[in-house]
Parts: sequence; C-alpha cells; structure tokens
Amino acid sequence: MRRATTAAAGLAVGLALLAAGLWLAGYDAGEAMSALWSGAFGSWDAFASATLLRAVPLILIGLGFALAYRGGALNIGAEGQFYAGAIAATWIGVHATTWPGWVALPVMAGAALAAGAAWIVVPVMLKLRFGVLEVISTLLLNFVAEALVSLMVQGPLQEPAGIYPQSAPIAESARLPLVPGTRLHLGVLVAVAAALGLWYLYRRTWWGLRLLALGEGPRAAQVSARVNVRRMLTIALLVSGGLAGLAGGFEVSGVSYALYQNLSPGYGFTAIAVALIARGHPVSIVFAGVLFGALDAGASAMQRDAGIPAVAVLIVQAVVILVLLLGEVAARRAMLRQAAEPAIEAAS
Repeated sequence: MRRATTAAAGLAVGLALLAAGLWLAGYDAGEAMSALWSGAFGSWDAFASATLLRAVPLILIGLGFALAYRGGALNIGAEGQFYAGAIAATWIGVHATTWPGWVALPVMAGAALAAGAAWIVVPVMLKLRFGVLEVISTLLLNFVAEALVSLMVQGPLQEPAGIYPQSAPIAESARLPLVPGTRLHLGVLVAVAAALGLWYLYRRTWWGLRLLALGEGPRAAQVSARVNVRRMLTIALLVSGGLAGLAGGFEVSGVSYALYQNLSPGYGFTAIAVALIARGHPVSIVFAGVLFGALDAGASAMQRDAGIPAVAVLIVQAVVILVLLLGEVAARRAMLRQAAEPAIEAAS
C-alpha cells in the first residue's frame, strides 16, 4: 500500500512537471494533458487497443527480469531476446500458410519462447564456466540481435518483391485472435496467467523459496538449504529469456504481422523499470506494465493530437522512478532510526 501511494505521488509530480514544462515551452498544457488522458483511457478502444496492447510485452519482459533478479541475476538482454523470439515467430508464421490455427499458434509461441531462451544460453555458460557477469554479456547480445534482424529482413526473410526491409506478412492462421472491436490480442491473457503462475510459485512452492534463498546469498543457499545453485540460476535465466522471446513472438503474431527493424520501441529496457517499480511482485508488475503502457499510448496521442513530441512523457516515467527510489531510501532510514531508538534510550 505504501509503495502504491508513493507511485501515485510520483505520477502526480511527474504530470505536474510535464504540464509546467510544456507551458514554459509555449505549448497548450491543457490540450496536451487532455490528449494524454484520451489516448490512454479516453474510451474502451483506446484503453484496450493502445494501453493494454503496449502493456503486454512490458508485463512479460518485466516478469522475466524479475524472475532472474529474484535469483540474484541481472538479465539486461531482454531486448535481444525479444528480437530472437520475433525472428523465430516470423519464420514459423511465413511458412505456416497451410497450417490450421490450432497448430500454427502453439508452434509459433513455442518457437518464440525457445528462441528467447536460446539467446541467453551463451551468457549463462559464460557466467557458470568463467564467472563473466551476465549484465555485460546479455547487454552486448542486444546489438547482435538487432543486427541479426537487419540481416534477416534484407536476406532470408525479406518480402518476396525484395523492395522493403521487412518480412512478408505471416499467415492468417498464425495471427493471434483479437478481442472483438479492438486491436488487443489474446496474448494479454497469457501475460496475466504468467503473472499469477509466478505469484503462486513464489508464495506456495519450495522452488520459489529456493529461488529467493539463491538471490539472498548463493553460498548460504547451497550450504543451508541444499540449493543446486547452478541449476536454479540456469532455469531462472532461461525462463527469463523465454518470456522476453514470447513477448517478441506476440508482437509479430498479434500486432505487426511482419518482422522489421526497430520492431521494439525499447520494451526490453522499459520493462526493467516496470519490474523494479513493482519490486518484482508478479501481480504488481501487471499494474506497473499497464501504467507504463498508458503513458506510452498517451504520448502517441499527445504527439498526434497536440503536436507535442512523445518523448516528453519520459519526464513522467523518470519522476515516478525517482520518487519511488527516494521513498525507499526514506523508509529504510526510518526503519534504522526506529531500530536504533531502544539502544539510544538504554544508553541515556
């Protein structure tokens, strides 16, 4: 509850700063805020087709980052894993013209999941064998994935005419069903189910407890709880990469229906903020993902309807994160003071 209140305060401060900055820059702040709200929550279609649509990859990638972080690992390569999943899903999608939907969709999702997990195998091996920090190796693989997308859309997966740097459209059978009357695909149900599943694993299973012990201290977890550190860490990172890959697959099969460069507007990095704001809690990640999805959707509407650069909304995101961080620092200092009071009283 305290964290939700802090997030709300950060959002309010961020919006106020955004309005003030736009006013000082000569824009109509009232029109901008109205467009921001309308683009995110103005109607059911805006909420479903823009806010929730953008929230799906943020939730899936955020869940994956939080899972790895809970086990003491930092997966900064979700952007690359997202693209790996998108490539795999596209490859299946363009070759599934004669497949029925009940075959094409599971195979496409499985390929995206497996590709995302495969993209993090090298960082896992480097960490376990040579102690290479996964922060570095996963981050560097992002650039490799982006280059691979460029290669694929100008080579093996380029559309038949060979004119545009993008793939051919995927088969109709490989496209995710949409919520009637909106552009929102049913991948949103998978994202929510994944959040609930991870919540159950964390709260109700020995696996979740062992993962937490691993994150708190690998050596202590190995000695006291008999945790197989290498196996637990490998599973956590593979699932983390798999969820990011699944997000890429859903983006192709539910939104773009084709692969092209810059498919992701930075989902892999924004999702890190989503997971940290939610403190890794799976259900909270859903709400944080919707919040950031709303800001992205509102930013697009603000640029379209009010002529204001969409990047201005980054101010709001930054302020929300800063306020939450400051709130955490203040809370920890208050706890330390409270813990020290009995000792101070006894000494006096």
